[in-house]
Amino acid sequence: MTMPRLYLRFYVALLGSLVVFAVAAALIFHYFSAPPERFSGFAGTIIQNALPPATAPAGEQQAVLQKLLNGSHADIALQAPDGSTIARAGDAAGALGPHHPGGEPPAMTFHLPDGRSVVARVAIEWLHPASMLLLCLGILALAVGVGAYPIVRRLTKRLERLQLGVESLGSGDLAARVAVEGNDEVASLAQSFNRAAGRIEALVGAHKNLLANASHELRTPLARIRLAVEMLKESADTRRRSGLEQDIAELDQLIDEVLLASRLDAVNGLDVDEEVDLIALAAEECSRYADAQLDGDPVHVRGDPRLLRRLLRNLLENAQRHGAAPITVQITRDSEHACVAVSDHGPGIPAEERERVFEPFYRRRQPGPNIGAGLGLALVRQIARRHGGDVWCEPDAQTRSRFVVRLPAAPVR
Repeated sequence: MTMPRLYLRFYVALLGSLVVFAVAAALIFHYFSAPPERFSGFAGTIIQNALPPATAPAGEQQAVLQKLLNGSHADIALQAPDGSTIARAGDAAGALGPHHPGGEPPAMTFHLPDGRSVVARVAIEWLHPASMLLLCLGILALAVGVGAYPIVRRLTKRLERLQLGVESLGSGDLAARVAVEGNDEVASLAQSFNRAAGRIEALVGAHKNLLANASHELRTPLARIRLAVEMLKESADTRRRSGLEQDIAELDQLIDEVLLASRLDAVNGLDVDEEVDLIALAAEECSRYADAQLDGDPVHVRGDPRLLRRLLRNLLENAQRHGAAPITVQITRDSEHACVAVSDHGPGIPAEERERVFEPFYRRRQPGPNIGAGLGLALVRQIARRHGGDVWCEPDAQTRSRFVVRLPAAPVR
């Protein structure tokens, strides 16, 4: 079993951030507390050039020392070679020494070539404790943010790729997979997703093959039954022969619909993509029905004319079989879409069933022989969506039943 490593990365990032904070805090403390020893030689040279010679009167030396200290927060003392104080300036009381009791900064001693010494202590202005606390917290937050960002961003990128894979699979792309990166919980999740997607793809593929093969194999016995019916036409009862022929026709149509549905599921694109005149196509299909009326203007769409013809035919057959005459087909166009509305004067469809009638083999709960059974309307939705559109059923005050197909319209030339 793979050891969980995701929490370890966050833990290491937190520890690293704390180390960065500790180093930064130490550098700040050293900067504010350490004496500026690197400037001692430079400062000693300046003081030596500014002071009068050792033979000058003590008052003159005191005046120059006071002038040097003017405007600065420091204590300074000029000492003779024997250690006695020649002059002093600043707020210090008593002689300055190297120690700094009470937390005062240490004194610095500059030895002059003539034997004199200058002892100075520069006051350091410390930050207010509240400001110091805010500064430390800011450094800590910055260290944690900088240390955790690469790990968190890498994790979120992997989760985003996993989300895209899940969305692709949910949208119908059964070949969607995600890259397995790393060796932690997210990588295990990606592996589990890939295994599940593979099983789903295999099951759906087996289901499609089963439907296609079963439908194909049913063609042979169906042909033999049709041949037997032809041979019995003269001797069989007319009513029984007519019923058998109708059953064979319905079975043949159902097999054809199953084969078409399986092919639409198996193929993502269109076999043919050309410009189709919907009004001409609808006119040809309406001519096959005595009670079908066509109204509309010429509208062109891009797609497979055979599939679009099947869409119109299924809608007309559904209206004739389950509705009532007259049947009206209306074709309109808005700015970017073509709309095909097929209406009939049947009993209509209840609101709770207007979406379910597009499910394969759905049977409505009302008296009548096999009302709503088959794949006709399911194929209509498949074909419409394959062309970038959709279909729905809506109530109509005059005709009661109305199916509307909306497809992307071809650009007007």
